[in-house]
Amino acid sequence: MTEPVPELTVSHIKAPGHPGHTTPEQDTAVEKLRAELEKEGYTERLDTLTLLRFLRARKFVHENAKQMFIDCEKWRKEFGVDDLMKNFVYVEKPKVFEYYPQYYHKTDKDGRPVYIEKLGKIDLNAMYKITTAERMLQNLVVEYEKLANPRLPACSRKSGVIIETCCTIMDFKGVGLTSFGSVYSYVKSASAISQNYYPERLGKLYIINAPWGFASVFNIVKGFLDPVTVEKIHVLGSGYQKDLLAQVPKENLPKEFGGTCECEGGCQLSDAGPWQDEIASNSSEPTATDASTPEPAATPNP
Repeated sequence: MTEPVPELTVSHIKAPGHPGHTTPEQDTAVEKLRAELEKEGYTERLDTLTLLRFLRARKFVHENAKQMFIDCEKWRKEFGVDDLMKNFVYVEKPKVFEYYPQYYHKTDKDGRPVYIEKLGKIDLNAMYKITTAERMLQNLVVEYEKLANPRLPACSRKSGVIIETCCTIMDFKGVGLTSFGSVYSYVKSASAISQNYYPERLGKLYIINAPWGFASVFNIVKGFLDPVTVEKIHVLGSGYQKDLLAQVPKENLPKEFGGTCECEGGCQLSDAGPWQDEIASNSSEPTATDASTPEPAATPNP
């Protein structure tokens, strides 16, 4: 959950409570929360970026943020997050993606990772012959952990400012309000993990190809949501391309959504983005042995 970008101190979000835009009172709240958690024996994920996210998620109400952090640490142990990061291999991923593609792909114009979900082909009966709901959630958690490191740090380094959130695209093409009920249980579990244990990760959410009646339902629901959250959500029909391209460069947006990107092997399995660029760059750098050992002198032909 910790984003190792110590050389950067300012968030791209210029709002109170974000790195580089905190008040003295908010700085004090971070130090107080850290001190209390350390006193209670917590030693990990106490960096300022993480604590600020928990504090923002609970409107800087100290006890609420502290309890949220404690609940999260308890869940991490029970869910086995650290073990998953070491051992989990989602071998069935290509087959699952035939029904439910979920993937990170490049960045938006603010430098955030773009996360895409396509819900129109979801067939849980078919998917559960390939995988299980438990493994789907485990994969979700592994991807959230990879978001924290290496995705967001790589995006931050490329942008020159701290990037903490994603631009999410949820494609509802082929989904009706009645069919959505069949996946409600999984979506509810996934949403709970996101909201409770990975707070403040949503930068923008584009719901595209929204089925008939969805906008009306959302207009009712948004009255119960935080206004800050509502401002991030855009519900669009089939004519979404202009809005989407205003946020995501066309060369970064898969062709099926109106962009020009056509990754070799398919965008949904490419994991393309600054995080992969860094891996490629690091692997191409000479090793210490390569850099320090001179090539042998050519032996003259006899």
